[in-house]
Amino acid sequence: MNFSSKLIEEAVQSFASLPGIGKKTALRLVLHLINQDKDTTKEFADKILNMRNHIQECKICHNISDAETCSTCNDLRRKREVVCVVEGIRDVMAIEDTGQYRGLYHVLGGVISPIEGVGPSDLNIDSLLERIQEHGIEEIIMAISPTIEGETTTFYIAKKLKNSKVKISALARGIAFGGELQYADELTLGRSIATRVPYQLKV
Repeated sequence: MNFSSKLIEEAVQSFASLPGIGKKTALRLVLHLINQDKDTTKEFADKILNMRNHIQECKICHNISDAETCSTCNDLRRKREVVCVVEGIRDVMAIEDTGQYRGLYHVLGGVISPIEGVGPSDLNIDSLLERIQEHGIEEIIMAISPTIEGETTTFYIAKKLKNSKVKISALARGIAFGGELQYADELTLGRSIATRVPYQLKV
């Protein structure tokens, strides 16, 4: 792809570095911005920069937040005795879109994967165990993708909680093994949460 402007080329390269954006799409976005007035383009850039500078991780659940604690953790209408454990923030968004869940969340930040060099200490597991112990959590829902790594993570957490009184639930098998939670359709995911089943720890 030949460019008559080094500035355009650099802007296209920046857009193309984003996931799912190829060079043709990147060029189309850059040309669109060029056709906008400077105030509109500046407002767009300022919003991206403001988001990057001020976005935080909720100190309780590790979800993204505008403040120290997220809006979900601050919502007193949520069921505070139930915590849904997920891999990442996109899973929180997917579950919220179903409208079937009114409890709290805990974002692990990934799954245990020895091949990728990710162990339990690399995830937000210790803070989950602390929440369960200190805040009277009665049930945790293991809403983790049914992959080998996801099953390993669920097993590890369940084993850690073996001697506790907390109820451990797993999603009903509406989600195919090997699939990722964030890509499940809302109806399937909603039913999987609503019809969750007790998790059986197999030692």
